[in-house]
Amino acid sequence: MRVTEKLTRPLTETKYLNADNADRYRSIMRIFFENYEKLRYWMYQEEVYEEMVRDPYFQDYRMEQCQQDLAMLTEWKNLNTLQDTRRVSSIEEFKNKKFRYQMSEYSVEIERLVIRLENLLIEGGSLEPTLLERIRLNVERFPRMDAEAADVVYGWWNDLNNDFIRLNQNYQDYIRDLNSVKAEEMMRTKEFLVFKDKLTDYLRNFIRGLQKNVGIIEENLRLLDEALLARVLGKINDYEMSIPRMDVEISRELIEEKNQGRYESIRNWFVGENGGENEAGRLFDATNEIIRRITRYAAQLSEKNALGANRREEYRKTAELFLRCKDMDEAHKMAAMVFGLERPLHLAESGERETDSMNKSVYEEPAAERILKPRVRTYREKTNRSGIRDLTGEKAMARKRAVEERKRDWERIAQLEKDGRIDFSGLPVIEPRVREILLKWLSDALEDADYTARTEEGRSFVLDMDRAGERCVVHCEDGNFTMPRISIVFQEGAAK
Repeated sequence: MRVTEKLTRPLTETKYLNADNADRYRSIMRIFFENYEKLRYWMYQEEVYEEMVRDPYFQDYRMEQCQQDLAMLTEWKNLNTLQDTRRVSSIEEFKNKKFRYQMSEYSVEIERLVIRLENLLIEGGSLEPTLLERIRLNVERFPRMDAEAADVVYGWWNDLNNDFIRLNQNYQDYIRDLNSVKAEEMMRTKEFLVFKDKLTDYLRNFIRGLQKNVGIIEENLRLLDEALLARVLGKINDYEMSIPRMDVEISRELIEEKNQGRYESIRNWFVGENGGENEAGRLFDATNEIIRRITRYAAQLSEKNALGANRREEYRKTAELFLRCKDMDEAHKMAAMVFGLERPLHLAESGERETDSMNKSVYEEPAAERILKPRVRTYREKTNRSGIRDLTGEKAMARKRAVEERKRDWERIAQLEKDGRIDFSGLPVIEPRVREILLKWLSDALEDADYTARTEEGRSFVLDMDRAGERCVVHCEDGNFTMPRISIVFQEGAAK
C-alpha cells in the first residue's frame, strides 16, 4: 500500500448520504445523475425544483430550501457551479449570480455505487462459462497483439480485464449466496427438492466450462514470453498516456503499476505459483462441495419423506389393532404394548453371583448393596478419629539408620581418595549412591568461578581442570558414562 494525499484526505463528497435532510440531498443528486446519463450535464435551480415538487413526497418543498440544498451540495463538492451571464439583462441580475450546476466526477461514481447497492439483491451473482471462453480467446490473442496498433491493443486489454472482473465478482457473489444462512435454511425445506435438479445442472455446467478453459488459459500464460509481455504492456501504457484528460495529472509510473498489477491478478487466478493451488482450483473445489451439500440435503429430505410415509402406515395398522380389541382391558394391554417404555433402564450389579443357573430368578438371589454418594462438591467422607501416636522411638531409629548410611558413604568415598585427591579417570566400579555424591560435589564447584566448594562435612576442595580437555570413562554398577578428566583436590588433608 502506498499512502498518498488522495488516500488520507476525508471524502466530503459522501456526506450527503448520511447528513440531516439526506432524503432531500439524495433526491437532488439522483435528479442530476439521471440527467447526466441523458447527456444533460448542466441544470438550473428552477429545473431542479420542478423535478422535486413533481413527487408528492416533496409537495411542501420550497424554492428557498432548494437553493440552500444546492449551496450545501456545492460546499461538499458534489456539484460544480458556473455563473450564467447569457441571460443577464441588468446589473442587479448579475449581482444575484444565477448559477448552473453540474455533478462532480466523484459524485457520479458515488451515485453509480449507490444504485448498485440498491439493486444488489436483484442483480446478485452468477456463474457464466461464456466469460471463461471469452477470457481464453483473449489470452490466446496475446502473441498477436505485438503486431497490432496501440488502439487495438488497448481495446483488447480492456475487454480482457472487464471479463475477468465480471467473472471474479460474479462467482464470489454467487458462492457467497449459496453459502449463506438463508440458503442453508432453504436447502432443508421440501420446496428445495423441486429446485435441486436445476441448481445442480447449472453448477455442473459451470464446472465443465472450468475444466474446458482453465487448463488452456494456464498453459498460454505459462508459455508467455516476458519480452513479448513487456512490449504489449508498453503499447497499452503509451496509449493511456496519450489520452487527453482535463484537470488530471497521471504519471507513467502509476499507469505501468496499474497494468502490471492487473496482469498479475489474471495470472495468479489461473496459474498456481510454487506448486500452490490457483484461484480457479479453489473455485472448482468450492463448487463441487456445494453440489455435494445439495445432494446430501436432498437425500435427507427424501429419507424424511419416506420415513413419514412409513409412519402413516404404522399408525393406520395400530388403529386397526385397537379396533379389534374385545373390551377395555384388552385395549389397555394393547396401549401398554404400543405406548409403553421401549427401552426401560435397569440397575445392574457387577458383583459375583452365588450361582450361574439360568433357571434361577433374580428375585431368588440376595440383594446387592451399593453405597451411594451425594454428587455435590461440598460432600466429604467422614474420617475415623484416632489418638495421637508417640513416634519418638521410630524417629530415633530412622535417624540412626540415616546416620549409619551416611557414615558408610563417607567410608566408601574415603577409599577412593589417594593423597587428598579423587581422580575420576582412576576410579574403580562405584555404587550409584557414591556416584550421586561425587557428581553433586562437581556441580557445586563448577558453579563457582574458582572451582571451589565444601562437602557436607565442611571439607574444602578445588577442581583440577588441567586435563579437562581429555575424556575418561567412569564405571558404575548400573552402567558407564563418559566425562572430562577432572580431579577433586581436598585442601585440608585426607578424610578421617
